[in-house]
Amino acid sequence: MKLSVVLATYNEEENIGKCLEAVVKEVEEIIVIDGGSSDKTVEIAKKFGAKISITDNPLIFHINKQKGVDLASGDWIFQLDADEIVTPDLLREIKEKIKTTEFQAYYLKRRNFFLKTWLKKGGQYPDPVIRLFQKGVGKFPCKSVHEQIAITGRVGLLEHDLLHYTAKTFSRYLLNSNRYTSLTAHEFQKENVGLSFPARIHFIFVKPLFTFLKLYIRHKGFLDGFPGFVFAFFSGLHIFTSYIKYYEFQKRDGNL
Repeated sequence: MKLSVVLATYNEEENIGKCLEAVVKEVEEIIVIDGGSSDKTVEIAKKFGAKISITDNPLIFHINKQKGVDLASGDWIFQLDADEIVTPDLLREIKEKIKTTEFQAYYLKRRNFFLKTWLKKGGQYPDPVIRLFQKGVGKFPCKSVHEQIAITGRVGLLEHDLLHYTAKTFSRYLLNSNRYTSLTAHEFQKENVGLSFPARIHFIFVKPLFTFLKLYIRHKGFLDGFPGFVFAFFSGLHIFTSYIKYYEFQKRDGNL
């Protein structure tokens, strides 16, 4: 079975080398859809024999992920992000699973790295994501940053973890957060979220506090120590910040 690895990238020179190095010897094809990086992302990817397609950088980056899926020629597709690393155990498991037809796709368990530690609680592990699927059975809806790939067929679960270096530094986390909150603000715009006084109380105070308490208390984020507190706090702040951006959009467009 031919296995294609697909990535959508934008200014990932710090990550993409280690990501591709972990898989290059065991896959038949690497597809990189680059959103016009201004750093050495494309140059590094070419060193690993990747097939490169340069395009624009849409706000919903799943659009570029789907472009990579469409270009892949493998029997199976393994969709990766540049800040993820496949362990040897996981790669061996993948190579074994694609020999069978028991399932048409697989969830992978992600281990998320935050503030120099691996988060174990706060809803951050096992953090299952569908990343491995047969050609033709998976498609990104391309409607939301939070969406899972849609699968036609049976979905299994792999045993070994995918390592996700979501934020090697807090500065990088804040940079990513700025992009994600803008995406959520645009989703609020599409949904025509209210801007009345009760709505503002809900999105500025109630929902952020609920999110924090859910991750920190209900999902036991406190067991991850200070990183667990920071992650839960900024997860709540994500909603607050997204709503403020949405308010700004409405003012800009003359809807207020």
